[in-house]
Amino acid sequence: MNIKKIKALLFILIPILGYSQNNPLELWYKKPASQWEETLPLGNGRLGIMPDGGVTTEKLVLNDITLWSGSSQDANNYKAFSFLPQIRELLLADKNREAEKLINDNFVCTGPGSGSGDGANVQFGCYQVLGNMTLKFDYKTKSQATNYSRSLNIQTATSSTQFTIDGVTYKREYFAGFGDDALFVKLTSSKKGKLNFTVQLDRPEHFKTVNENGNSLVMVGQLNNGIDGKGMKYKAKVKAKATDGNALYTNNSIEIKNATEVVLYISAGTDFKDKSFETSVDKILDASMQKKYQDQKKVHIQNYQKLFNRVALNFGKSDRKALPTNERLDAFLKEPDSDTELPVLFYQYGRYLSISSTRVGLLPPNLQGLWAHQVQTPWNGDYHLDVNVQMNHWALETGNLSELNLPLKDLVKQMVPYGEKTAKAYYNADGWVAHVITNVWGFTEPGESASWGIAKAGSGWLCNNLWNHYLYTNDKNYLAEIYPIIKGAAQFYNSMLVKDPVTGWLVTSPSVSPENSFFLPNGQDAHICMGPTIDNQIVRELFNDVITASQKLGIDTDLSNDLEKRLKLLPPPGVISPDGRIQEWLKPYKEPDAQHRHISHLYGLYPASLITPESTPELAEAAKKTLEVRGDDGPSWSIAYKMLFWSRLKDGNRAYKLLKTILRPTLATNINYGAGGGVYPNLLSAGPPFQIDGNFGATAGIGEMLIQSHAGFIELLPAMPDVWLKEGEVKGLKAEGNFTINMKWEKGKITKYEILSPVPAKVKVKVNGELKEIISSKL
Repeated sequence: MNIKKIKALLFILIPILGYSQNNPLELWYKKPASQWEETLPLGNGRLGIMPDGGVTTEKLVLNDITLWSGSSQDANNYKAFSFLPQIRELLLADKNREAEKLINDNFVCTGPGSGSGDGANVQFGCYQVLGNMTLKFDYKTKSQATNYSRSLNIQTATSSTQFTIDGVTYKREYFAGFGDDALFVKLTSSKKGKLNFTVQLDRPEHFKTVNENGNSLVMVGQLNNGIDGKGMKYKAKVKAKATDGNALYTNNSIEIKNATEVVLYISAGTDFKDKSFETSVDKILDASMQKKYQDQKKVHIQNYQKLFNRVALNFGKSDRKALPTNERLDAFLKEPDSDTELPVLFYQYGRYLSISSTRVGLLPPNLQGLWAHQVQTPWNGDYHLDVNVQMNHWALETGNLSELNLPLKDLVKQMVPYGEKTAKAYYNADGWVAHVITNVWGFTEPGESASWGIAKAGSGWLCNNLWNHYLYTNDKNYLAEIYPIIKGAAQFYNSMLVKDPVTGWLVTSPSVSPENSFFLPNGQDAHICMGPTIDNQIVRELFNDVITASQKLGIDTDLSNDLEKRLKLLPPPGVISPDGRIQEWLKPYKEPDAQHRHISHLYGLYPASLITPESTPELAEAAKKTLEVRGDDGPSWSIAYKMLFWSRLKDGNRAYKLLKTILRPTLATNINYGAGGGVYPNLLSAGPPFQIDGNFGATAGIGEMLIQSHAGFIELLPAMPDVWLKEGEVKGLKAEGNFTINMKWEKGKITKYEILSPVPAKVKVKVNGELKEIISSKL
């Protein structure tokens, strides 16, 4: 392909593009939420609040991202490694089921592990709801509310409820402060003295609510640590500031009488890494009450928009925003192409959820971000390492929210010493390993069942996320910080690889392809195997990354040379099976479920760049056949993953089909492992139940449709569906190399674009099918 070198600054040649989100970004409804999955999520990265907008009774679910039951434990079986030779011999003899039994007996974690996803009262623990704040209103009338509306504005991270009763307009406004680290609820009536309500705090268990000093309502408690019941402590505190009327504090409520305007201030915290949390809660609340509400709201919006306003996106206009969001979803299901603004809203909603559910210095978003309404959150609300927590972060770099990747880096860094013990206990190996699940306590052991728990791709997959942040930032100090982490992960795999006698390749053993099974030649199904494709791809990618990092940092030459030699002995990025698909296992096993939700063997296509249409066309074609057989349905996160795969394969219409699939409305909350994923009326993704990875994965998918930069050049609109090509504009997307992209298109052609960077640099850009080399403009 010809490469044109352009010396002139593109910034001078092309007019500056617009820097505002022109179409409104709002979710709105004509009635209160009938179930939690219809409530509106607000969060500031630490605290969350979800109001249901009820008229006579409103329930506001409260969250703190650090609130976990359980405690740190050592669930390693330190005799496990002595069974490793026997397990490997059984696998070499094709006795996979016997190997699986031996693993279940001797090679999983000790104790109950995650409690099979029911771990609230075992030591693994569970992310839990902080509590419920309930408001009960007395309107002194039996008249019904009219002109009802509730909304969430994701451009300002504020929510509101409004209705009229007997000529009085009642308004409520809510936000989770990005200024003062507290939650705020403002209630007003259009006529004087019409607000009469009570405020209560509770949770399903482990709580006590008291009147503190006659001027605040306080809920305190201690969760179960899985040992003696003395686990994490928490505190939530509410105060009311009324412009008029009276506020009476009783032992279990605040009673507001004859007020016109009331602001409720909520502060909360836990003793997770903060032993003086009770004092912290008090200080935050006292400080917030010293300021004017409007000033706090203004600072909140300013701080939030410093992140959110980095990206603006438009695919043209539609009139569907006039519909309530639940009705809009129904209309999109019937006529998706007539609402080009809903995908924009869904993309920006994903960015909103990222900003709202994590912050630098704290925890990454878990399976539900930071929003949970139960004591036993589905699957413990933990960090699943076989796709889910990784998917939670895939949209961040392209979406210009790079720093929100840092909490995941911190979590992984804290896992390393635990993972070193696990590596020795089970494999007598160097370095560190994590398997399928982890929590805030550093769990790295195999899960409690061999069928899924022995997967060992977790640590290597996490390293892909860490490395990706470096690729987008070029931050050498960050590279030096993560180097010991990725080096340790590579050392683990390097020291535990074994030779497959049939192929001569070095592979992992034992392992599984995450959560999937296969048929043995005798017709029995099994899970345990040698060298599943995902392991082979992760090891190859990780070794290459460590080699690159050691060269850039000028260290560990001997290790780098050793890994270079080992790379030549690894399996290729993919093996094409006799039926033309990417083979999921080392052997061409048949699978019981050809449409299984996991598609782990396409890891090399995404998030890795081992398979591309340009560099490995045969494997790219085999990936297409793999996806055709897998089908387009599944839980929401699986649909989103397939959307990403098709984007990488440059099939925008197929990726768009999957986006339409994930935007199917549902209210289902049952645990689902098959088809039927979608979104709830509040646009949170449904597995079901609610799993936020579907939101983040779809957001990443839209980003990949707009821009890709993993193959050595930046490609603009690489996978756009026909319906979005008529006209559009985007500002602020990021590409590898710390480049910022602005572009505009009409009738399928880029008409204007800017490539910006902190320092002007040469960069290859593919525009309208033509590869060029340009000099970026200074950001």
